[in-house]
Amino acid sequence: MNPISSHPDGVSIRVLVVPGASRTEIKGRHGESIKVRVAAPPEGGRANRAVLEVLQSAVGGRAVLLSGETSRNKVVLIRGVDVAAASRLLAP
Repeated sequence: MNPISSHPDGVSIRVLVVPGASRTEIKGRHGESIKVRVAAPPEGGRANRAVLEVLQSAVGGRAVLLSGETSRNKVVLIRGVDVAAASRLLAP
């Protein structure tokens, strides 16, 4: 199953987050998700904000958390991007 799917406002991306990592980076596909490592700790929403920022800078568009606020497994909406562009940039 593709972690990136079409959404009426752009694309939705299933993300597996590793907070507190040594550096912030998109690691690529991990099973049915895109693995994102963030240096921010999972406290006070800092890791969530870091995930949204790294996805916005990688793909463009505006990222919004759809689900998984307190989970490592999240669904992120990126507005104004199509599936082909997001797939090309996130899942080589």
